[in-house]
Amino acid sequence: MTEVVLFHHAAGLTDGLRAFADTLRGAGHTVHTPDVYEGATFASLDDGLAHAREVGFGTLQERAVAAADALPTDVVYVGFSIGVMPAQQLAQARAGARAAVLVDACAPVEEFGERWPDDVPVQIHGMDGDPFFAEEGGDLDAARAFVAAVPAAELHLYPGDQHLWADRSLPSYDAAAAELLTTRVLDLLAAV
Repeated sequence: MTEVVLFHHAAGLTDGLRAFADTLRGAGHTVHTPDVYEGATFASLDDGLAHAREVGFGTLQERAVAAADALPTDVVYVGFSIGVMPAQQLAQARAGARAAVLVDACAPVEEFGERWPDDVPVQIHGMDGDPFFAEEGGDLDAARAFVAAVPAAELHLYPGDQHLWADRSLPSYDAAAAELLTTRVLDLLAAV
């Protein structure tokens, strides 16, 4: 089966993300879950973002990339929210990536190099009314440009206005959207 590296969101490596990783494991995949918060988790996005700012986004990115250095290169990178940045960077710049899944965030392709590797499929998932994804940060615009430029890219929009909607341990959880996300990720993992 497939090896996966899953990078957590701003609330940390929560029970909800651990459950998502366990679902992938239950389908036969090996899932690595680096914890760049070193055990800290938060019940709210605001508290998690405050922690990320305190530690420094650059430091968190460095920790995530360093964690991946100890793992095989032929993996699928999965990132949620702030975890998208290391997932996207590694899938784009580290040789051997099999695919990427970006949830709740997307950076322009140019952020980590001139182009996305032709042989690396990518799924981008977000809610169409999420203020972080669809409005403030320009992530949705970046995702649309990504899909226009990269033949192996897919954008999946879900109705709703939540961020971190795929984490069942948080109040923002959307069961129907999370179930569809999980199906799409499992289909991708089966295909690579």
